[in-house]
Amino acid sequence: MRTPDSLRKSGRSPLLWVPTGYFTMALAYTMLTSVTAIIFKNLGMDNGRAAAYSSMLILAYTIKPLFAPVVEMYRTKKFFVLLTQVMVGLGFAIVGLAMGLPDWMWIMLGLFWIMSFIGATQDIASDGVYVTSLDTRAQSLYCGVQSLSWNIGPIVGSGLMVWLSGRLHADVFHHDPHAFGPAWMDAWRVIFFLVAGIIVVMSLWHARVMPEGARAENTPTSVKAAGSILWDSFVTFFQKRDVWKMIAFALLFRASIGLLDKIGPFFMVDAASKGGLGLSNEQLGIVYGTYGLVAVLVGSLLGGVFVARRGLKRVLLILCCAVNIPNLAFLVMSIALPSSMMAITVGVVVEKFFYGFGAVGYMIYLMQQLAPGKYATTHYAFGTGLMGLCNMVTGMVSGHLQEMMGYTMYFGFVLLVTLPALAATWFAPFHHSDGNPASDTPGRILEDPTHETAVHARAASDGRAA
Repeated sequence: MRTPDSLRKSGRSPLLWVPTGYFTMALAYTMLTSVTAIIFKNLGMDNGRAAAYSSMLILAYTIKPLFAPVVEMYRTKKFFVLLTQVMVGLGFAIVGLAMGLPDWMWIMLGLFWIMSFIGATQDIASDGVYVTSLDTRAQSLYCGVQSLSWNIGPIVGSGLMVWLSGRLHADVFHHDPHAFGPAWMDAWRVIFFLVAGIIVVMSLWHARVMPEGARAENTPTSVKAAGSILWDSFVTFFQKRDVWKMIAFALLFRASIGLLDKIGPFFMVDAASKGGLGLSNEQLGIVYGTYGLVAVLVGSLLGGVFVARRGLKRVLLILCCAVNIPNLAFLVMSIALPSSMMAITVGVVVEKFFYGFGAVGYMIYLMQQLAPGKYATTHYAFGTGLMGLCNMVTGMVSGHLQEMMGYTMYFGFVLLVTLPALAATWFAPFHHSDGNPASDTPGRILEDPTHETAVHARAASDGRAA
């Protein structure tokens, strides 16, 4: 990969900080919004509370467009990257130290809540360094590196760390791997210290190699100016043609995934007497957190090629089916309760692959149809915020619904949610070109597609609220 002349002259290749920067972002995000569900489950919470508490941590990442302009106003972007990484790292260490204290569970929940806002600020600052330190050509050049590096974070968090927690719990601390309760504190305390160490080391590395990041041209100079810009972006957003159809699409397209996000891992580790598959944390980390996430990545890459060749308008309904219908794999597994790891792995990989394949269409739709206009970046963020809102709300109710219905009936209910998703996709409007010459819809694409794609490319494969 050749580096542009401007970057070679600076002596700081993006390869020194883009991979580590986005890996660090992803590791913090995954630990806070995904792995916490397994942590709460291991520590003895019921499915309802474990899913709800973990889903609440998505809020900060959902509303970060509201406080992003204020972050941009002060100091440098690198300063906020380093500050937030150190604070998140220390936060995980403090959580580890607090475990076992009186009311430690509430202390942990409070710390996680604070850390989620710090982590969201890290995302804002890191994206800001990327966009303002690299020119348009360099953004495109390193877009693949950025996306790949982001996806390594969930593999390490949901895969390696969950696997390691199980090994520590059973082999080092000699506890029953299938019994949930306070005994799991020993293993997760070690994991928290390990994650803290990784993030702090990354901050020290970034202090040496990360550029400062420039101020964006439209950065507000006061809180009042930031509020005025934000209000105008809200007004213009709701003035878009057929905006409510686009909002319905943004909310419903991934609703079934929001219902599965927390419950899928719970189903894997719950005992057969509770309708689960009885996997250990080690097995969950390998099947769900490694093979499953790799399948998402491969699916998203192939999905992107599929959309590029056919055009989004022609295939959006197919992509919606790809996201939702393979959820049938969980219904089949809940009925058959397979004991074969091969069968379980195939079921998870099939569902995750098609999710990754179809989810690309969601992000591209936001870029091409929802975002274009005066505030393209902000309106794109509103769209991903709607996605985050859907994930948070469905996640908060998912555990309680599953406890009322049982796994088999619940997974059947998840399939029913596919129907409104298909309807919203069918009526999703296309008022701008989808980039396909065969399209008969006049219009234009996002004014600065390279800029938007560079910042949000990773979101197409992991589906997070970017």
